[in-house]
Amino acid sequence: MSVTYDKPGRAALHLARAASLAPSPHNSQPWCFVDEGHDRGFEVHLDGGRRMVLTDPLGREAVIACGAALFNVRLAVRQLGFRPVVDLLPDPGDSHYLARVGYAAHVPSSPEVTLLAQGMLRRYTHRGRFGAEPVADEILGDLHEQVRAEGATLQIVDDPEQLALLAGLVRTAEDAHRADIGHATELAHCVGPYGMPVEACWHHPDATLLAGREYLFRAHRHRVSARGHGKGTGTVVVLSTPQDRRPDWLRSGEALQRMLLHAAALDVMAASHTQPLELPALRARLRTDVTAGRHPQVILRLGHVPQRPTWCMPRRPPVQVLARDGTPVRW
Repeated sequence: MSVTYDKPGRAALHLARAASLAPSPHNSQPWCFVDEGHDRGFEVHLDGGRRMVLTDPLGREAVIACGAALFNVRLAVRQLGFRPVVDLLPDPGDSHYLARVGYAAHVPSSPEVTLLAQGMLRRYTHRGRFGAEPVADEILGDLHEQVRAEGATLQIVDDPEQLALLAGLVRTAEDAHRADIGHATELAHCVGPYGMPVEACWHHPDATLLAGREYLFRAHRHRVSARGHGKGTGTVVVLSTPQDRRPDWLRSGEALQRMLLHAAALDVMAASHTQPLELPALRARLRTDVTAGRHPQVILRLGHVPQRPTWCMPRRPPVQVLARDGTPVRW
């Protein structure tokens, strides 16, 4: 990869800003982008130095995050009035080069593009309990269609036995993570001015049916029983794919982001609980007992938030994530 940090064009800046608004594991933002210049194309790369080695040893979650950023790039190209053309994994010899987005024929915007663009600015990851108002069945149906449009499946987990099984697997994985000093330290390093705001981590991670992450390293020493807190849990869903290869991880990210943006535009936010997907045995159990053989990629709670948080997730500016063709640069 040969790039330089010369000043990029306005279109590339627009795409990089949009891409950087994507969700990522613990706000790790494991991506970087290349502007090919003269509106020839825009590249999405995995920044391996920002991958969480213990939490995400295979890089699956980092690639999913880059897939979410890729969907934002597609949406940003549509906002500029063009149809995006996407080439996944264009260089077999470079596993970090995940996608190239080109500009095709002019196409007018659509109500769907407008709705998703609104969601891009409103979306954030929720932590803690949701409000009492349930997510309407009509909205859940819309979210299912959004995910299916990207080649993935969204499964609502509302059967009591399956929900209890899923909650138990999340609990088991979270307990294992908290007991692992290396893992706990890696998460704690995510908290700070350039990662997770401290304010976002004060809620008790055990306040809902699905255990949350403990970012503050034993700050919450006493577990809170989840009994009676079902109303604050929201709707539990699992996003899955037929296969489990690198392109499937990318498409999972695209499907995830498309769903999250559509949901956010309708005032529905999501909380992530992917702990059991980080432990092979527990992920295999989910595949067998919950997703009917499909590969689980993301576990979420969906719901309405009574009040938007006052804090926001810091994002790396375009100058740190965007480069142009030129001299060699190593990320």
